[in-house]
Amino acid sequence: MRITRIGGPTALIEWEGWRILTDPTFDPPGRTYSCALGTSSRKTTGPAIELDDIGPIDAVLLSHHHHADNLDDAGRVGLERATTVVSTVAGAKSIAHPDARGLKAGATTVLRAPDRPNLTIAATPCRHGAPLTRPLVGPVIGFALSLDGQARPGLWVTGDTVMYGGLRGFATGLEPEVAIVHIGSVKFPLTGALSYTMDAADAVELIGLASPGVVVPVHVEGWSHFSQQEEAAALVFDAAPAEVRDRIRWLPLGEAADLG
Repeated sequence: MRITRIGGPTALIEWEGWRILTDPTFDPPGRTYSCALGTSSRKTTGPAIELDDIGPIDAVLLSHHHHADNLDDAGRVGLERATTVVSTVAGAKSIAHPDARGLKAGATTVLRAPDRPNLTIAATPCRHGAPLTRPLVGPVIGFALSLDGQARPGLWVTGDTVMYGGLRGFATGLEPEVAIVHIGSVKFPLTGALSYTMDAADAVELIGLASPGVVVPVHVEGWSHFSQQEEAAALVFDAAPAEVRDRIRWLPLGEAADLG
C-alpha cells in the first residue's frame, strides 16, 4: 500500500490497483469558511499536490460533505473525476454524481473492476463532537477497507470523530494493517473547550485499542480551527508507550510512502 499525504484530511491511497482519495481539499490558502452557528475557519496552507496532478481516481471516501476542511470547492471538482464516491447517506444525496453511495455505520459496499481484487468498504462509527451535537455538526462516517480474502481490514480511515463509547467498541481488536487517524482537536472560540475531533492523547488510546500495524496521522495542519497541530501532536506521540509510538509514521506532505 502506498499513501501520499496531501494536506488536512486529504490523502491518496494506491492499493492493489485501486486509487482512492480521502476527503478532497484542494483550495488555495487564505480564505475563511463559515461553519455552523457563526463559527469559521481560515485555510492556512494549500495542498501539497494540485488536483490536476493527482491522476485517475477510482473512489473518493468522503467522511462528510458539509464542512470545508473535508470538502472545499476544488475538492467538489475532484468528486466529478472519481468513478465512485462513498459517503454518508446525506452526503450521497447532496452530490450530483452517477455513482454516489451513501452508508450508515455498519453498512458496506463493494467496488469491482476486472483487473483488480474486489474492495469492500464498510462505514465505521464517528461522532463529530460532544453528546447531542449531531444536529449541529451533522452525520460523519469512517471507512474500513478490505480486499477479497482478508480477515481483517487492510485500511481504516477514522474520519472526523471524538473518542466515545461507540468508537472504542468498534476499534477494540480491529487490527487493521494501516490506520489513517484524523486528529487536530478542532475547537472554536464560540464553543470554548469543546472538541470536535480527537487530539493526540485520544489517538494514543485509540491506537492502543485497535493495534494497527502502521498509523498515519492526518487532519492536523492547514486550518486555523485545528487547535493541536503537527508539532504539538508529535510531542504527545513521542511520549506515548513504545507499542503505540513505534506504529506512527508522519508522512512528509506530497511524498508517496510505501507502507508494506
